[in-house]
Amino acid sequence: MIWSIMGTIAAICTTVGFVPQIIKGIKTKELKDVSPVMLGLLLVGVSLWLAYGIHLRNLIIALANGFTLLFILTIIYLRVLFEKKKNKNLITDIECNFIS
Repeated sequence: MIWSIMGTIAAICTTVGFVPQIIKGIKTKELKDVSPVMLGLLLVGVSLWLAYGIHLRNLIIALANGFTLLFILTIIYLRVLFEKKKNKNLITDIECNFIS
């Protein structure tokens, strides 16, 4: 019983740990400080943990890693979105400076 409680608390902590990064990214519209290599490795690792949890039929492992996978994908999506907007604004600024 104690191990299930400890595993649940660990799963909650590691999963919820991504939420502050997402909130900060949404507020600042900036996620360039988040390493794409780290995100890629986490994406692979969490996907494998999710598959493992499903295989074991372990709800805690599967749910924690399913949510973590969604958070990682959200960070990747926001990172790409913010970079595209930043590049678009940079091109617009260059065009405006060139014209004037």
